[in-house]
Amino acid sequence: MSPLHACRYISDLPLTASSVPRGLVILGSTGSIGRSALAVISEHPERFLVKGLAGGRNIHLLAEQAVKWRPEMLAVLDASLANKLQELLPSGYAPEIVYGREGYEQMARLPEAEMILSAQVGAAGLPATLAAAQAGKVIALANKESLVLAGAMIRDACSRYGAMILPVDSEHNAVFQSLQGENSFSLRRIILTASGGPFRDLDATELNTVTVRQALAHPNWSMGAKISVDSATLMNKGLEVIEACLLFGLDLDQVAVLIHPQSIVHSLVEFTDRSLLAHLGPADMQVPISHCLGYPRRLALSLAPLDLLQAGTLTFREPRTDLFPCLELAREALRSGPSHLVVLNAANEAAVDLFLTEKITFLQIPLLIRSALDGHAGQRVDSLETIMALSAATQRFIRQHTLKLATS
Repeated sequence: MSPLHACRYISDLPLTASSVPRGLVILGSTGSIGRSALAVISEHPERFLVKGLAGGRNIHLLAEQAVKWRPEMLAVLDASLANKLQELLPSGYAPEIVYGREGYEQMARLPEAEMILSAQVGAAGLPATLAAAQAGKVIALANKESLVLAGAMIRDACSRYGAMILPVDSEHNAVFQSLQGENSFSLRRIILTASGGPFRDLDATELNTVTVRQALAHPNWSMGAKISVDSATLMNKGLEVIEACLLFGLDLDQVAVLIHPQSIVHSLVEFTDRSLLAHLGPADMQVPISHCLGYPRRLALSLAPLDLLQAGTLTFREPRTDLFPCLELAREALRSGPSHLVVLNAANEAAVDLFLTEKITFLQIPLLIRSALDGHAGQRVDSLETIMALSAATQRFIRQHTLKLATS
């Protein structure tokens, strides 16, 4: 695959003629990405009309957001939560409240919304992301699992319906910015940086006793529980390698990873003349979010600027895949095929949930993922339902395997 050939739909974005204010739906408004997005919008309220907010289970925060922004549609996980949310809203404000997978898909297709911020956590974000692509939306994509699970389906939908993707992940957004105006054939490789998480300097003995609380204490970024654990295991970086290959049309050997503890260089692009372009900035997700929401115009932010004099020495080193094997598991799954990516993601989601509920240890996370990949022979995953069924079967396998470990 030639460099950047597959990223046409995230680079050809003639949004200069887009309407202002821009109609926006936020899927995952109560999570860290959603809250950061609303902080960005608060600085530029004249440029956005919030048409829909989806908040999962956190109905109290969702109600607060809804009262402030007055969207015409709200979404939660189930009917019971929808009823409770209705009771929290003030009289005189009666948005349509939808729920479940169908509700999220309905919100993703909302005609009044030009842009959809896909910020749900995990595989649950795929149906709405695909629905947004099929509706021809501009998708600010923070849900990397959508591409991991169904990259080909989403690419096809973008091409067929004229949808466009802007990458919200700080690493991919950094690459996207660095590639603007460049000839696609000049690209040699990209380098994704990783903080290394809270355990980057521990040895194997120390890793065996780490706690959930320690795993959630990310040294540089403020993130949700699942992505914080993924950062600690380096699975987050593995998923980002897969996402980068699918977004930018790269072969696996064109995507490198370096541990960069300072989280100041968000990613680098290396060209065929051996020059490097790096994107530097504060470790705050408002930066890539604002780039996507305002694209092609940059939006001013009130964040403290990056002070290079105070930043100190910037260091880089190879990831320790012997102690953090999830990065290599992700690469292996990408080499093996699309159904292995589904198994990888589902096994990881199940294992992380088991760790967060203290049913397994930190070091058992990659062992469970390994067992799921070893037990998968491969299959066709050419529909959303097939992907969701394989994902559910893999999660059942992980939980059954965990029971066997506990009783052996």
